[in-house]
Amino acid sequence: MQPPDESTGFTELLGLRIEEATADRVVIRWRCEPKHHQPYGIQHGGVYCSVVETAASVGAAIWYGDRGRVVGVSNQTDFLRAVRDGELTAVATPVHRGSSQQLWEVHITDEADRLVSRGQVRLQNLPVAAPSTKQASEQPSDAMGSVDA
Repeated sequence: MQPPDESTGFTELLGLRIEEATADRVVIRWRCEPKHHQPYGIQHGGVYCSVVETAASVGAAIWYGDRGRVVGVSNQTDFLRAVRDGELTAVATPVHRGSSQQLWEVHITDEADRLVSRGQVRLQNLPVAAPSTKQASEQPSDAMGSVDA
């Protein structure tokens, strides 16, 4: 499975570059710029949450592959150090990968390799539904049934 196209949607809006994407590790880089700031001139915590979710989701989706899709069900992100500018790097690795859920951890560091944020995302694996074996004629025509007169 290929990583998502970073030239569209939310990843483009944030300016994220997916530099490595495998089932065991995802690396994302971006520059903290004024467009990412909250009113006090530092990177908004929502950016960290979004990057954590993106990195974990990419890795989880690659690992789950053709078996179905994955969706985030919990994102817990800590903000450890204020950042005003510079390049940041997020590295996501799996903690647990089971049949129904996955747990990924993400560390975000600055250019001096200092931890500025960390998070974890729990994802639900949604398997592809098996095709139905019932023929259309075997299925009821309406929920209430019909009465012959």
